[in-house]
Amino acid sequence: QVQLVESGGGLVQTGGSLRLSCAASGSIFSINAMAWYRQAPGKQRELVATITSGGYTNYADFVEGRFTISRDTAKNTVYLQMSSLKPEDTAVYYCNADLTEYSGGTWYGRSLWGQGSQVTVSS
Repeated sequence: QVQLVESGGGLVQTGGSLRLSCAASGSIFSINAMAWYRQAPGKQRELVATITSGGYTNYADFVEGRFTISRDTAKNTVYLQMSSLKPEDTAVYYCNADLTEYSGGTWYGRSLWGQGSQVTVSS
């Protein structure tokens, strides 16, 4: 069974930094794109950043150069380094992976979500 496990959320003051991690495990044949999303209370989930298997990255406009997405392909792990955090960055952050699972002689395309990590930025 393939799963994503997140770590690294927490409480930080305005202007502080946090790093989120998301590790994929299980019968993974390959991982294509990985991404971070976030969902604030009462709002829809929104894309924060993506990174492809080739290392190309893309960010939401609100990131404004404050966040960096990266991945360790050997560890099947994606990171989100967040700095200059603002109260409006407070949300549950979710990682997502588009991957191919190999199980029982068959390949399966999967889009999986992590369990979510609470990030709270105090003013």
